[in-house]
Amino acid sequence: MTTTPDTFTPALGRSSLTALYDLAIRILTRETTWRAALVQHIAPRPGAKILDVGCGTGSLLLDLWRTEPTAEYLGLDPDHDVLALARKKLAVAGSGVNLREGFLSEATLPKGWHPDTVISSLVLHQTPLPEKRRIIQAIYNVLPEGGRFFLADYSTQDTSLMRWLFRNTVQRLDGLADTQPNADGVLPELLGRAGFKRVDDVECYATPTGLITIYVAVA
Repeated sequence: MTTTPDTFTPALGRSSLTALYDLAIRILTRETTWRAALVQHIAPRPGAKILDVGCGTGSLLLDLWRTEPTAEYLGLDPDHDVLALARKKLAVAGSGVNLREGFLSEATLPKGWHPDTVISSLVLHQTPLPEKRRIIQAIYNVLPEGGRFFLADYSTQDTSLMRWLFRNTVQRLDGLADTQPNADGVLPELLGRAGFKRVDDVECYATPTGLITIYVAVA
């Protein structure tokens, strides 16, 4: 999901590929491994309010709901097609996860609903640098003091092999301009500038498409 305030790039870079998204991500990113670790780090608590920014097809939300079904979950994404897949997936599982179509702002959240935890996975690498800043700042703004932001995304590609894999997969699909800041290590800097008091990179995974890092930031 590449976003600007008024547009976005579909999953896998083209809307014609959206139906293949889950399979491609599972094969090309070692998704089951890093997503299981991400769920473990989030460790949802009963009654927690968890917002997934750029929720895509809802796989992470489904895993979280299965871990703690009494938490409140909201998935947000501007892509109508991926949300249709997410709604079907979540309905089949019988989950009570709510989904909304749109970009993150206080206006797109339910009135009076404030998350204590925000998550985002494989979204920011697709967005232009100003939109990375806007999204991260918006996430900081909706969190209470001490609230947590869990981010899993492509990060510094610090070996020649990872740079080659990233260039010939992710950057071919999503473009050089949007993805290169991630590969250059911009995410911790953006998190710090938004106001997060603590930023930790807690896991890093080598995948067939480059390095993916899990960050935990505390507001």
